[in-house]
Amino acid sequence: MVSSIDIKKVSTRDKVVIDLDVWMDDPDDYDFSPRASLEDNMLSLFVELDDNEQEYLASFELDDEAVQMAERDRYVEARIKFSVHGMHGTLTHKTPQPRTGPNAKKLAEPRWKINLPLI
Repeated sequence: MVSSIDIKKVSTRDKVVIDLDVWMDDPDDYDFSPRASLEDNMLSLFVELDDNEQEYLASFELDDEAVQMAERDRYVEARIKFSVHGMHGTLTHKTPQPRTGPNAKKLAEPRWKINLPLI
């Protein structure tokens, strides 16, 4: 399951776009299905658990323009970057010239771009 979510940026152009960093504990964990809800000007992200309960992961306050766009479209776009603890950490021993060293390639960083309907 998800260990933490960081909200990097919320932007508005044609629609409301949320950039998220999601940290997982296990690379084989595929049980992540976020939901979004809007109450007044607070946008909340949560997941539904097995027993019809909700676990809130993150919430943040939108400005008036973003609230109007979200209510008009009834969805927000989420750009999610997944990272796994222990695999995507801080590199401590860097090669001076990364083009020639053993660390020339980076680990894959899976990303999602999804539309979350507002509940």
